[in-house]
Amino acid sequence: MIVSPVIACFRRIALATILGSLLIAAIAAFVWPPIARTRQVDVSVTDDASLLDGFRHVEVASVSDALEQLTGRKMYMSHHMRPIFPTKFAGLALTVLLKKEANHDPHALDGMLAAIDRGSSNSVYVMVVEDGADIAGMGGLMGTAMSARNFSGAVIDGGVRDVAYLQKIGFPVYSRGIVPSTSVTHYRFAGANVPVVCDGVGVNAADIIVADTDGVVVVPRASAAAALRLAQEMDFKEHSMYATIEKLKSIQEAVKQFGRL
Repeated sequence: MIVSPVIACFRRIALATILGSLLIAAIAAFVWPPIARTRQVDVSVTDDASLLDGFRHVEVASVSDALEQLTGRKMYMSHHMRPIFPTKFAGLALTVLLKKEANHDPHALDGMLAAIDRGSSNSVYVMVVEDGADIAGMGGLMGTAMSARNFSGAVIDGGVRDVAYLQKIGFPVYSRGIVPSTSVTHYRFAGANVPVVCDGVGVNAADIIVADTDGVVVVPRASAAAALRLAQEMDFKEHSMYATIEKLKSIQEAVKQFGRL
């Protein structure tokens, strides 16, 4: 069979095109391997950054409910612990304890200040002022230092002062009250990053503190990952229920559907 020169030419072009495509594909596979080969393992939900990011996007009420289900313990602070302005944050506890002691020692509170200067981004200053409902555990100077070091916020089992300035710089503080008093000459530093009981709830250093307009909850590190997952599920159900309640005009029917109240 005699093949015309034109057909032979087209065959050569087609063959060259096919071989070229195969060569390009082989080079691409070598230089740009499939995504499956290069995908990094997802960061574990147990690392600090992932946990804090997760807790910043769930409601504190859901976290409280989740911890009660998981641990059978009350991990929320009382209604006395209120913010100086509406806020929401999550961070790692840096605990400080002050013991009541009349003194004229100029260094009695040095450890309290040193603890702040050792804190870092995502720290939450958790201070317990012994029998200190009417004693300001912190004010504008300490708040400025915490803000400069990118603390997430502060929780004071005691009072707070210089509130107008703290509001001005936007540093979030929860406390049991606003008072003009001072701890100087009345208290002594008793420890940092030690276990404390803050407004009735045990707090260890590096526990996760979550806060919003509903209040403050302490998340023990051992329960953090499980509490976050359960709180996220609770949030999803509750937020989905709003539209169902509006549609059916019945909270009973919504609870039957979602199994959540």
